[in-house]
Amino acid sequence: MSSSAPSPGRPVAVVIGGSLAGMLTAAALVRAGAGEVVVVERDALPQGPLSRKGLPQAHHAHLLWSGGAAAVDALVPGTIGALRDDGAHRISLPTNMVGFSPEGWFRRWEKESHYVLLASRDLLDWHVRRAVAALPGVTVADRTEVLGPAGDARCVTGVRVRGEDGAERVLDADLVVDASGRASRTPRWLRELGVAEPAVRTVDPGLVYASRIFRAPKDLGSSFPVIVNVQADPRETGPGRSATLVPIEGDRWLVTLSGTRGGEPTADAGDFEEFARALRHPIVSELIAGAEPLTDVVLTRTTVNRRHHYEKAALPGRFLVLGDAVAAYNPVYGHGMSVAAQSALALRDTVVRYGWSDGRLAARAQKAVAGPVAAAWALSTGNDVFYPGATESGPTPAERVAAAYVRRLMRTSTGNGRVTRAVTDVMTLERPASRLFTPPVLLAALLGPRRPQLTGPPLAPAELAAVAAQRG
Repeated sequence: MSSSAPSPGRPVAVVIGGSLAGMLTAAALVRAGAGEVVVVERDALPQGPLSRKGLPQAHHAHLLWSGGAAAVDALVPGTIGALRDDGAHRISLPTNMVGFSPEGWFRRWEKESHYVLLASRDLLDWHVRRAVAALPGVTVADRTEVLGPAGDARCVTGVRVRGEDGAERVLDADLVVDASGRASRTPRWLRELGVAEPAVRTVDPGLVYASRIFRAPKDLGSSFPVIVNVQADPRETGPGRSATLVPIEGDRWLVTLSGTRGGEPTADAGDFEEFARALRHPIVSELIAGAEPLTDVVLTRTTVNRRHHYEKAALPGRFLVLGDAVAAYNPVYGHGMSVAAQSALALRDTVVRYGWSDGRLAARAQKAVAGPVAAAWALSTGNDVFYPGATESGPTPAERVAAAYVRRLMRTSTGNGRVTRAVTDVMTLERPASRLFTPPVLLAALLGPRRPQLTGPPLAPAELAAVAAQRG
C-alpha cells in the first residue's frame, strides 16, 4: 500500500461520494481555498445525463427549491441557467402549484414569492458533475472504493482506497468529507475507531414509491406548467397515500405515487392510474388518463427518514459528514438536494471564516450543516411520525407539539397569503425555521385563515377545460 502526500502549501481534501452532495462539496472546498480536492466514487459515473448506479431515488420526482438553487449557483455559477437552457422548468410559487394538503387546498396567490426548479435527476446531476469536474484542482476518481479512514479516534489523516485494478493505497488529506449518501459507512468506521456513535432518529412509515414518466399531452404540456401534489392525511384511518406530478425536460411529466404500510403502490402498470384515482382527490389520475406512458413503473422502498446527530458527537478531527449521510428524508418533500447544496455552502463559509488551520474546523462545519438539516427534518417527518410503526415508541412530546403547530400554520396558509409566504420561506429553505415563530406569524396562526377554504383544485378556466378533455 502506497501513500500519496498532500502537496505543500495548499490544503488537500478528499470527498467520499460522487453524487450531487459530493460534487457540490468539492466545489465548496475549492471555493474555500483547497489546492486539490479528490472526489472518490465507488461506481462508474456516466458521461452524460444518464442513470447512475447506486441512486434508486433518481427515478422519482425531485425538487430543487429556490433556496437550494441559489446555493448551487453560488457554488457553481451558471449551472441553473445551463439547466434551464437544457429544458429544466422554473415553476413559480405559489402561483403555479396545485396542492391539496391535509388542511385543504392551497391558493395560487398571484404574486410569485419563491420558485422551484424541476428536471430529471440524471440531467441535474450531469450539469453539476460536469461543471465541478472542470474546476481547477478537482479530480474525480470513480470506480474507486473507500475502505475506511486513515488515522485514529483523535484525527483522520486521509482515506484508504482500492482502485479498479485492485491496488490499495492511502490518500492523505487535510480534510475528509463523507458525502456518500444513505449507504454511508461512517457509523461502522466510528465503531472501528472506538468513537461513540451519535444519537440516531429513525422515522419509517414503510413508504413505497412508484414512478412513471408520461409524455405531456399537447394541450397541456406547455399550457399547464404546474406542480400537482395530493398529500396524505395521517389523521385518517388507514395507510397514507399521495401523488406528485412534475413537468421535466422534453415535454414530459414525472408522476410519483407513494403509500405507507398496507397501502403501497405496486409495479403493475395497470394499477398505476387506479391508485392515483383512489387518493383524497383524483386530479392526478384525471391528468394522466389520456397521457402516453414512456416508461414502465419503477418501484423504490428506500424511503426511511434517518438523522444522525453528528453535530453532537465527538468525531475525529478533520472529518465531517454531509448530505444524506447525515440525514435522509422522505423524498416526497424534495428537500434532499436543497439541503445538500445549502450544507456545502455552509461548509464553504465555515472554512473561509475560520481557516484551514483551525483545529476545530470540522466540528464547526458539522454544526453549521445542522442548520439546514434541522429545518428540512422537521418538515419531512412532521406527518410521517404519526403512521403506525414509524417509530419504536411513537411521536415524542416535542414532535406532537411541533406537528400541531405546523398543521395550524398549514390550515391558516390555505386562506392567508402572509402565512403562505412564511411557510414557503421555510419550505424552500430560503429562511430558517425560526421564521415561523415570529410574532406576526404566531398571531396569524392563532387567528386562522382569513378566507374560506377552497372546495376544489384552484385551476384556471383553461386548465379546467384541458383537464375535462383528458377525462373525456
